[in-house]
Amino acid sequence: MIKRNIPNGITMSNLIFGFLSVGAAFMGDYQNAAIFILIGMMLDSMDGWMARKLDVETAFGKELDSLADIVTFGVAPAILMFGTTFSNMGMTGLMIAGMFPVFGAIRLARFNIDEQTSTKGFFTGVPITAAGGIIALLTIFNFIVPQAAISVIYTLLCVLMVSKLKIPSLKEVPIPKYGTIITVLLISLLAVTRFNASIEYSNWIIFAILLYLAFMLIHFFLKKKRLSEK
Repeated sequence: MIKRNIPNGITMSNLIFGFLSVGAAFMGDYQNAAIFILIGMMLDSMDGWMARKLDVETAFGKELDSLADIVTFGVAPAILMFGTTFSNMGMTGLMIAGMFPVFGAIRLARFNIDEQTSTKGFFTGVPITAAGGIIALLTIFNFIVPQAAISVIYTLLCVLMVSKLKIPSLKEVPIPKYGTIITVLLISLLAVTRFNASIEYSNWIIFAILLYLAFMLIHFFLKKKRLSEK
């Protein structure tokens, strides 16, 4: 019973961080709101892997994951964008921001009914997780990214989520290469978190990132061990 619910617990943690992001954005704490989305992104990459390793994949877990994703990577980034970019447009800005979770929900629904996705090695359209993560990163580094560019990227991501564009699945990327990409990204995030005084929960965020890096190392060594035994 406990074993079966471990991946679901990780998924619900993802949902909680999505809610924390929404709450932080409502309070005008946009840096921390963006960080919470990225932590949710880390958790989202862990639940499916954990379910496969424990052999406890279920339809319930898949649906729960989608519901968590629409909050953490759909609603939360939209509220973040409204607060940082579209708030001066009033109701029009709110409607523009609302397009992100709408297109994200379409993307998730299409993914859930596409039985061939897992065998083709690619996604159709940009995954909502990646799109939400990009919005969070743009918010963190908004001091070097012009507002006009952020608006264009936001609009482009909305379109790409529902497009027919073929996006290679990260599951097919060799772990050493993927691990290097993630490690570089997270080390950059650690630096920003450590030295940005506006990020209130820096110690917790650093702990979460280090925990995720440990997860990546375990993933890498288990895969290497499995390949050597073949």
